[in-house]
Amino acid sequence: MPATPFRPRPDTLPRPSAPHPRGARWLAALLLVAGGHAPAATVIAERIDGAVHDVRLVRLAGELEHPWSLAFLPDGRFLVSERPGRLALIDGQGNVRRVDGVPRVAARRQGGLLDLALHPDYGDGQHDWLYFSYARSGPGGTGTAVSRARLTGSRLTEVEEIFAQSGFSSPSHHYSGRLAWRQDGTLLLSIGDRGEGERAQDGRDHAGSVIRLTETGGIPGDNPFVDDPRVADAVYTLGNRNIQGLGVATDGTVWASEHGPRTGDEINRIEAGVNYGWPEVTLGRDYATNRPIGRDSAPGMRDPLFVFEGRYAPSGLAHVSSRHFPGWRGDLLAGGLRSERLVRLSVEGDEVRRAEVLLDGQIGRIRDVRLGPEGFVYLLNDRPDGGLFRLEPAD
Repeated sequence: MPATPFRPRPDTLPRPSAPHPRGARWLAALLLVAGGHAPAATVIAERIDGAVHDVRLVRLAGELEHPWSLAFLPDGRFLVSERPGRLALIDGQGNVRRVDGVPRVAARRQGGLLDLALHPDYGDGQHDWLYFSYARSGPGGTGTAVSRARLTGSRLTEVEEIFAQSGFSSPSHHYSGRLAWRQDGTLLLSIGDRGEGERAQDGRDHAGSVIRLTETGGIPGDNPFVDDPRVADAVYTLGNRNIQGLGVATDGTVWASEHGPRTGDEINRIEAGVNYGWPEVTLGRDYATNRPIGRDSAPGMRDPLFVFEGRYAPSGLAHVSSRHFPGWRGDLLAGGLRSERLVRLSVEGDEVRRAEVLLDGQIGRIRDVRLGPEGFVYLLNDRPDGGLFRLEPAD
């Protein structure tokens, strides 16, 4: 059956509460954040009431220009990519220092420095590689690429590009570029359709797909289309428009949040060899006419597990496995750009049974959502003076 937009009952979507009685402190902190001058570890909301857990929202650092992705170093520091092409190193006091040696990126519209992912064995010396995706220029225009490098002090060294998509083109949007490590040690990379939807159904074209690579950028021998002349060997899935959230659960399940056009934003379970339908199957609508695009469902193409109501614009996706939030274990946290929301999705089998709005506009456009090594939830907001935020249990 085709998926239809999920419309939970009003009582399953509690809006964040009004400021705690310490409202003056809450409002002052919010005004500081809006101006981009708040110090580190500023409490934005002392308590936001939730259906299962009440949370506190804290701002850890600012002075970030369109931050895109977050990684956690073993020593407790943070790495944050900034779309214009900078990499920020943030210490526990919120001090921001830029890392040298970042390759040139094509920082135009949605292009630039994108996702970050540490090697799963980062910290053992041998595998201390930082992987990052970015838009770069090449023959025919721009495309999505992945490099890896070592962080030496505050400089990237041994930088090497390990993959670049086929078919660079002139549009400067839908690069996607999310990275995620599978439990088998292979690396997933999402590549958007580059605004040319028909490319997502061309198996020989990397656009509109999820790619699976080895840690050095090679092609795993068990990729689903290896030796199929109709599909490129690196392709893991087809029919993806613009994935902006990608994560692996503790049981190995791969989840993705994906932009539809005008509505039709999706949550999908990513599985080898699956065609997710774009642009032939979608619940989205045409930007100009607002008319439906394609079909609701089709044989041989996977329907989404969940479709957001309205124009959610998902970005950032985290699977919760944290002792701090036992009532959220196994759930997904999906950030939103246009919606400016963070939503908790409770998944049971093949259904999203409940949806709860955790944040609604407090930090603006949410670009990335991560579960930290200690189990707190970290967020980046997409703005010229963006910041790093943390959700933690309220006292």
